[in-house]
Amino acid sequence: MTTVTEQATSDSVGFRTEIRDWLAANCPEEMRDGTSGEDSICWGGSTWVFTSPAQKTWLDRCAARGFTVPTWPKAYGGAGLNRDQDKILKEEMQRIGARSPLDSFGIWMLGPALLKFGTEEQKQQFLPPIARGEIRWCQGYSEPGAGSDLAGVQTYGADHGNHWVVNGQKIWTSYADRADWIFALVRTDRDARKHLGISFVLMDMRCEGISTRPIQLISGASPFCETFFDNVEVSKTQVVGDINRGWDVAKYLLTHEREMISNGGNVLGSGRALGAVIADAETGQSDPVLRADAMRAEVDSLALEMTLERYKDQAEGGQGVGDASAMLKYMGTELNKRRLELVMSAEGTAALDWQDSPASDWLRTKANSIEGGTSEVMLSIISRRILNLPG
Repeated sequence: MTTVTEQATSDSVGFRTEIRDWLAANCPEEMRDGTSGEDSICWGGSTWVFTSPAQKTWLDRCAARGFTVPTWPKAYGGAGLNRDQDKILKEEMQRIGARSPLDSFGIWMLGPALLKFGTEEQKQQFLPPIARGEIRWCQGYSEPGAGSDLAGVQTYGADHGNHWVVNGQKIWTSYADRADWIFALVRTDRDARKHLGISFVLMDMRCEGISTRPIQLISGASPFCETFFDNVEVSKTQVVGDINRGWDVAKYLLTHEREMISNGGNVLGSGRALGAVIADAETGQSDPVLRADAMRAEVDSLALEMTLERYKDQAEGGQGVGDASAMLKYMGTELNKRRLELVMSAEGTAALDWQDSPASDWLRTKANSIEGGTSEVMLSIISRRILNLPG
């Protein structure tokens, strides 16, 4: 008689074989280079220009199989995989160095929020196009006067019956100038308490009255924007969750954003492990202290990965990640800063050259510890809500 454990093992082996065969037949060789940096990402969207025919082929094949969002239900463009199957898929993709077919704020953040809070009409309208890479989203949370104090948003939606007229400004809106839609926090009741009176609203970036202005960084890149709303009409059917209860949606989405930011792993954008990068650098070869620091960072990276897996298993069991996302975000972003600082030290003066150096990645890690909630805010959440320390 076959036990439950033996059956589960047999099913896993069969599924792994199926995935391995599918990847061998469908992942283009060009998409097996193991890179994960900005130049290799496929963001999708109506204006996206594929870097090669292979990138488009890889996206199309994965989307058709539901592998861009493997754990989403099939009805919404996913593959309906369970947690164990999703792990196997990721392991097999890593084994051949397959690039991610699609990276998207719609996948990482908005999708989970829609699955939990959205109406069936909203799910059908937005989730399948997100899975196919047809809509690119940006996030309208932070404002000039509401960053870490996110509940202080002042972008306002005036009630006009079946729609709002929205006025205000968002800042640090990543890739807003390239996005098709924005999910934003809009204050819809000025008389309510601070965390109430906020609605979670979806807006088409092509709406009259929406404009963006890129913010150029010290690196010369410009992933961030200011976003302006000038008498923008928004239907009330485009609110996710209850009107004036957008903070509930926002908090849930933040747990997914923080988990996403924390999940840097122990591989650099080049696809190479930190230890290998340090060992190949001239300074790394001659500095035993630097090598030891790199090994500590790699061990910490592996510990973080295992911790992430544990919380993902809990989430699959219905427990959710909750406030632990603050801990994961803090650990991940601070570790990422350490890793890039070690690379900069190993490269020496060569790292100061903007061309073919880690300098821009090193600068970007500073933003990782700010976006999604600063490290200081994360420590405050950890102390109060996880460790239950006194205020």
